[in-house]
Amino acid sequence: MLYNYIMLAQAQHPAVPGFLIIPFLILIGMIASGPVLFGHFWEHNYKKVAITLGLTVLAYYLFILHDVHMPIHTFFEYASFAVLLSSLYIAAGGIYLNVNARATPLMNVALVAVGAVLANLIGTTGASLLLIRPFIRLNNHRIKPYQIIFFIFIVSNAGGLLTPLGDPPLFIGFLKGVPFFWTLQHLFIPWILSIGLLCLLFFLVDSRNKETAFTPRPEVVEKNDAKTEFHFTGKRNLFWLAVIIAAIFLDPNVIDGLPHIFYDGNKFSYLREVIQLTAAFFCFRFSSKTALAGNHFNFHPILEVVFLFFGIFFTMMPALQLSAEIASSPAYAQYITPNFLYWATGSLSGFLDNAPTYANFLSLGMAKFELSQNSVVDVRHFAEGTSVAGLDTLVQLEAISLAAVLFGAFTYIGNGPNFMVKAIAESAGIKMPSFFAYILRYSIPFLLPILVMVWFLVVHLRLF
Repeated sequence: MLYNYIMLAQAQHPAVPGFLIIPFLILIGMIASGPVLFGHFWEHNYKKVAITLGLTVLAYYLFILHDVHMPIHTFFEYASFAVLLSSLYIAAGGIYLNVNARATPLMNVALVAVGAVLANLIGTTGASLLLIRPFIRLNNHRIKPYQIIFFIFIVSNAGGLLTPLGDPPLFIGFLKGVPFFWTLQHLFIPWILSIGLLCLLFFLVDSRNKETAFTPRPEVVEKNDAKTEFHFTGKRNLFWLAVIIAAIFLDPNVIDGLPHIFYDGNKFSYLREVIQLTAAFFCFRFSSKTALAGNHFNFHPILEVVFLFFGIFFTMMPALQLSAEIASSPAYAQYITPNFLYWATGSLSGFLDNAPTYANFLSLGMAKFELSQNSVVDVRHFAEGTSVAGLDTLVQLEAISLAAVLFGAFTYIGNGPNFMVKAIAESAGIKMPSFFAYILRYSIPFLLPILVMVWFLVVHLRLF
């Protein structure tokens, strides 16, 4: 989808100049360094910075390049992203789940493992927002940043590998024609491998955490040791949560007759967004006050995500176009292999948001076999493993899907829930690592070896 928009814009308008990626680099640099080097300024001005940089790139497209195609498509993608994330945040904020148990490494692993399964039913965003607060409360006497980061690795990203509901890139594939159960059939073993290894690493690291911020009262310890109890408030919000998730399927490109905005040969939904915002309103209006108070609910985390990702979506337009232009060059056609698709899709997914990156490389991978992602039949042939020139297209799609989902955890901006979980943790008083500290201290030593292992066993050797 996005790849076709990029190619259309390149055919009708001048090539994007390389210097136009500077605003994106500035924004990423400020997200990384702002909270550490100039925290007071950043806290009070991040909205202005993100909006200014995003509008600067937008103005260049409109008034210098005279390109309205890419900005309009980006706007609709951003609107869908912001509405879904905001709706889920509000719905989850009115659901109070508390676990009375000892915060042992085994209990923590069990909770994130449940989150990994749940992510395939209500999405990584829904599972993250539903479980992050109970996870923090469970560990409130021994909470550390690494626990939040492993939660991001497992629940907010890798967990959603089994269904199109799990992660936005897979949902894009489903809308394009990839069968609903294709991910469960072909990615189950990689899911078991990645979740199992991440849970094992989490258990080993968490077992070394002997520190406590305070000592629980003896009667609390005795109660938690005797019996594990779950307290749940806000059951009515489960209905609205289901409405928000079900509305995701209301895509006019899939279901004929739905109200839509038609532009540039594409149908853009607004009914879906109206339903989600309406459900979010009723969630907040009729939410249990006890649940909201127990979650210390406020709008600061979601506002931070909405404003920062406005800047990210619009400033990354040139980066996406330039990467697509390079990758689609005939000089690079010979390098479009499963190995290349895994590492290229993954590298960009970690820094440019994994949903548009998936769409980009899906189109690129199919183009090599003279297939079009605008054709549902072609996409199904691609997913089923049609042999073209002695190569199996199924391997290509597996590489793209695995990389888009798993590498989404590599940075805070790789996937929407990452930044949301970070913001909620910080609002709870947890000092989270900076952008680069996250990568250097956690992604590289813990996540990268698993990404390499998945590539070597699944994509390169084809053992599963």
